[in-house]
Amino acid sequence: MKNKPFNRRNFLSKTSILSASALALPSFSFNIVKHKKADGAIVGHGDFKYHVNKEWGIQDSLKIPVKDCHEMVQDKKGRLILLTNHKKNNIIIYDRSGKVLDTWTLSLPGAHGLTIADEGGEQFLFITDTDINKVYKTTLDGRVLLERSAPKETEMYADSAKFKPTEIAVAPNGDFYVADGYGENYITQFSAKGAYIRHFGGKGNNDDQFDCCHGVTLDSRDNSNPTLLITSRSKQEFKRFTLDGKWLETIKVPGCWICRPVIKGENLYFAVIVTKSWGSYDGMVAVLDKNNKVVSFPGGQAPIYENDVLKKGVYDGDTFLNPHDVCVDNDENLYIPQWYSGRTYPVKLERI
Repeated sequence: MKNKPFNRRNFLSKTSILSASALALPSFSFNIVKHKKADGAIVGHGDFKYHVNKEWGIQDSLKIPVKDCHEMVQDKKGRLILLTNHKKNNIIIYDRSGKVLDTWTLSLPGAHGLTIADEGGEQFLFITDTDINKVYKTTLDGRVLLERSAPKETEMYADSAKFKPTEIAVAPNGDFYVADGYGENYITQFSAKGAYIRHFGGKGNNDDQFDCCHGVTLDSRDNSNPTLLITSRSKQEFKRFTLDGKWLETIKVPGCWICRPVIKGENLYFAVIVTKSWGSYDGMVAVLDKNNKVVSFPGGQAPIYENDVLKKGVYDGDTFLNPHDVCVDNDENLYIPQWYSGRTYPVKLERI
C-alpha cells in the first residue's frame, strides 16, 4: 500500500491524548522520563562524536515556558538564540553555559523559522510564522524592521492563507528567500526592502520542484559562487539552486526527513525529524562532508553506504525525540531544539 503523505494537522489530532497528558504538566518531559539514560552518553561517529547533555538549557517552565522549540542560531557575541512558538516568549537568549540572558516576544503563535544575517556589521533576525502567514525582520532585541505577508504580486497567493512560510535564507546583497514549506511549496525571492523579485519551485516531482520545501540556507562554501540548499523533506532529499532560481543538483538522503541544512566550516548539518514514522519519536542528527556524504549520525547508528547509496539511518532509541534544527557553536558543539517533544528545552551535544 502506498504511504500517505504526512499531514501535520492529522498527526497532532491523532496524538492529542498523548499531548494532553504531557502538556498538562509543565515540568513533564519525554526527554527526561523516557530518555534519561542517554544523558552523558557518547553519540556520533568518526571525527564527529559528542557527549549528550540534556540538562544544558532546562528552565523553570512556569517562568520561561516553551512550546515547540523550532530553531536556534548563534550571534557574533557567542549568544545562543532559540525560537519557540510560545506566545509569552518567542525568543530565548542563552549564554553558552545555558543561562538565560534575555527573552522577548512578538506574540507569534506559529513562530517557526529563525535565521540570523549580517548587514553592514550589524546582525538581524528573520522569523517566519506559519499560523499568521507572515515573515519578519527584527533587531536582536526584538524591534520589527520589516514585515511581509503573502506575495500578492503572484496569482498563486490570491488567498494569503496559503502562504505558510517555514524558513528564510539571506543572500550576500540582502535579498531574502522565503520557503513556503507548509503552503504552496514555492521559494519567493524578495529584495532587502521586501519587494517581490521572483518565485520558483512549487509542489511536484520535477527536478526544480519540491515536496515540503521546509528549509532553505545559503551555501557560501564556494565564496565565488554561493548557492541555495533547499529541503524537499517528504522526498528525503535536498536540492541546490542558483540564486536566481535555477536547479543544479539533487542530493538524496534516504530515510532522512530533513528540516533545514546548516553550514559550518566545510560541513553540512541537519536535524532528521523522522527516520521511521511520524509519532515514533525516532529522530537524529546528520553530519555531511563537503562531498555531501553522511559521516556521522549522532542519535543513530553509524551511516552505511552500499554502492554509493546511503542506507536508511537507524535511531539509537535514546538520544532525541523530534529534533527540528541544529545550531553549531564556535567550538562545534551542537544544540538541538525539538518539535512536539513534551515542551523540552534544547539538547546540547558537546564535541569530543
